[in-house]
Amino acid sequence: MSEPPGRTRLTVTLTVNGSRQVADVEAGTTLLGHLRDGLGLTAANHGCDTTSCGACTVLLDGRSVKSCTVLAAQADGREVVTAEGLAADDRPHPVQESFREHHALQCGYCTPGMVLAAVSLLREQPDAGEREVRCGLRGNLCRCTGYHNIIRAVLAVAARGGPDSAVKGDRDADGLRAGSEHRLS
Repeated sequence: MSEPPGRTRLTVTLTVNGSRQVADVEAGTTLLGHLRDGLGLTAANHGCDTTSCGACTVLLDGRSVKSCTVLAAQADGREVVTAEGLAADDRPHPVQESFREHHALQCGYCTPGMVLAAVSLLREQPDAGEREVRCGLRGNLCRCTGYHNIIRAVLAVAARGGPDSAVKGDRDADGLRAGSEHRLS
């Protein structure tokens, strides 16, 4: 059976959390939609669909992006890291651990995006001060915490030498192990 008019499907290949993923998606599918609906990775959240809130933040080739306005096809051939991919060997990533230690979450809706934005920021500026942290996280909204503990958590990681200083073992810079290929249709 042929596709209805305007329903072009594309094959995209992504490396998601260290695992190669090949899938057929509709041309207009957002990266957020593909991660949640196609791959079952639900840490990135639907929020505004306009890049205003940051709830959908993921790392694309190591940099934070709002996945609600990136098409899955635009990410073809690239590496995506979601909050699910940060922890390794049942140990949270240093930024995740710092959020826990500093009580930097309440409802948790913004937390995955906030953590990934912090990881990206601290990779670019491992010794970021309060001003840089506040500036670097300005595209991620939190309606619960008032940001004080979030800022403290990110500054604590900076004080320990950055987001990868505590990552040990045979993981890459994102704290991931190499995965296997999966084909989803």
